[in-house]
Amino acid sequence: MNADITGTTAAEIADSVRALRERGMLRPGDALPPVRELASLLGVNRNTAVSAYRQLAQAGLVISRGRGGTLIAGSGGVAQEGVADTVLHDVASGNPDARLIPDPTKALGRIVGRPVLYGEPVIDAELEQWTREWMLADLPRDDLQVCVTSGAVDAVERLLAQALMRDDAVALEDPCFLASIHTVRLGGYRAIPVPVDDEGMTVAGVRAALDAGVRAIISTPRAQNPTGVSLSPARAAALQDVLAEHPYVLIIEDDHFSLLSPHPYASLIGPQHRRYALVRSVSKFLGPDMCLALAGTDPVTAERLAMRLSPGTTWVSHLLQRLAHAQLTDADVRAQIAAAATHYAQRNATFTAALEQHGITTNSSDGLSLWVRLEVPARVAADKLMRQGWLARTGDEFRLDDAAPTSHHLRLTVHDLSDADAARLIGDLVAAQR
Repeated sequence: MNADITGTTAAEIADSVRALRERGMLRPGDALPPVRELASLLGVNRNTAVSAYRQLAQAGLVISRGRGGTLIAGSGGVAQEGVADTVLHDVASGNPDARLIPDPTKALGRIVGRPVLYGEPVIDAELEQWTREWMLADLPRDDLQVCVTSGAVDAVERLLAQALMRDDAVALEDPCFLASIHTVRLGGYRAIPVPVDDEGMTVAGVRAALDAGVRAIISTPRAQNPTGVSLSPARAAALQDVLAEHPYVLIIEDDHFSLLSPHPYASLIGPQHRRYALVRSVSKFLGPDMCLALAGTDPVTAERLAMRLSPGTTWVSHLLQRLAHAQLTDADVRAQIAAAATHYAQRNATFTAALEQHGITTNSSDGLSLWVRLEVPARVAADKLMRQGWLARTGDEFRLDDAAPTSHHLRLTVHDLSDADAARLIGDLVAAQR
């Protein structure tokens, strides 16, 4: 089949693979030849083959598995966060409670004003000043620059694209947030798993990733998805010591739960680290449809991001920026956000305590969901729960290594359950273990 791939330019090679896929000669899961082998086969430069695979990845036609090679992507949808189209009671969504998202009606009246035209600054001036103060309170860096993107996933994708090439290695938490897995794979980067324990990314795991040559690290300092773990100050200090010898490795911290977390912000970003980005989206407390994230970065990273957010083409709507700023500076909205934080923490703590009475454990300390450890494989438990009317998400979906042992964890979003439904789910979880 390798001999059927033709072309001398990246576009021609990509079109050849696309045609083979459309004719059924390449099927989902089929492996494409390694970059060097393809370049040799076609008599082209390695960078040409790299560019062809990147085009295919960006089109969603192939998926990079790192050392597992580049595979033809399936036609089915990949696992995503959010509400499922199902008649089952969905405890797999990972969503905030819609009742706790502030109503923007009042703020909408405060954002009218002069229209923004082509060529104007990408970030709204008032939002930039507020964000700078917010970021500097937790990350006191003299070189910090403020950027805005269309959500945290957009920020991570742009940050990786401005710093990496195809086949570059990226360290990811294992288990990992679904969007990070997809972003890295579709970008054609190699995912290097770093285990997560009760204090965050492990020191040994980060050290091994650095030895493997990673050029970027994506970390969740608070409410890691799916485990709910937050980085401890002691672990953060230990990781900063390890990273001190690698100041140009890009550290991306996705602090998605920022205003909702009861834990203080602890960071991998040391005072002398040269390439970094602290990303904070507003989706968990102002709503996913806000589609806006703020980032504090070093000047070089900020400059490269600015090139990918040209005014008038890929900027973030200033109306959206002004709406976010109007809400974030409103005392009533901030009080609602604080009340939501208390609600999530209390509901999850109550459910956790009830589970522990039945010998079922969770080490989740933060976030919207719980990471529940079972005695039976998660897929077995999920199937039993489905027969009782529940849709749960297994830990297998969050693994980086498809060949890893079967997960014994379920990620459950339970904060919006009534007391009666919570009690019923606990009973069904206990029964699923028998």
